[in-house]
Amino acid sequence: MDEKEVKRVLPDVYRRLFNKYGPQHWWPAEEPFEVITGAILTQSAAWTNVDKAIKNLKQAGALTPETIRRMPQEKLAALIHPCGYFNTKARKLKAFTGWLGKKYNDDLDRLFKQDIPELRQQLLGVYGIGEETADSIILYAGNKPVFVIDAYTRRIISRLGLAPQNNSYSAYQKLFTAHLPADVKLFNEYHALLVRLAKETCRTKPLCHECCLNQDKEPLSAPHRGYFPCRRPA
Repeated sequence: MDEKEVKRVLPDVYRRLFNKYGPQHWWPAEEPFEVITGAILTQSAAWTNVDKAIKNLKQAGALTPETIRRMPQEKLAALIHPCGYFNTKARKLKAFTGWLGKKYNDDLDRLFKQDIPELRQQLLGVYGIGEETADSIILYAGNKPVFVIDAYTRRIISRLGLAPQNNSYSAYQKLFTAHLPADVKLFNEYHALLVRLAKETCRTKPLCHECCLNQDKEPLSAPHRGYFPCRRPA
């Protein structure tokens, strides 16, 4: 698909998803540190289990950087047990809060004053924070325009025939950032809508007849030619 067509298709996909599902109100959190905690805990975990872990932290009065930093690792692991890999994730939370306290005195406003490249580089230097987690923190906690790429996004983009030749995280991310305006609200909503579609319809075994992107209902993009139909798995 050429650049002009991609630039037409991506907004069209967003329009259909938004018309189907409406606003997703993501990330579900009361304040930025809760977002960061959730971003770390949701690695290889269903959000329903992450939500249980966060509620445990709240009930224990432990959802602050200082409290997590001071808490014995075994106790922290027990509180976040519902989200799985709890010992590893306890170490990750302690690594982040230790870094945040030492470098920024727990001041998230100072942290998020950095420009995106510098902020991202710093986050990636913290134990347990990879590209997806770093970008989730930047977008959802820092309110800065980066597009989060996850397995759901890769699945949908590949089935639409939009996957970049280079299968890297950065290549998928560039697909969105090069063809959409750098807007926090748009990136937030678009990513959340892709996750919704992947969970409900574009599953490992997709329910194509229910999909709002189904070419049988209406071809993607305008004019109605040159589009790539969804490449459904065999």
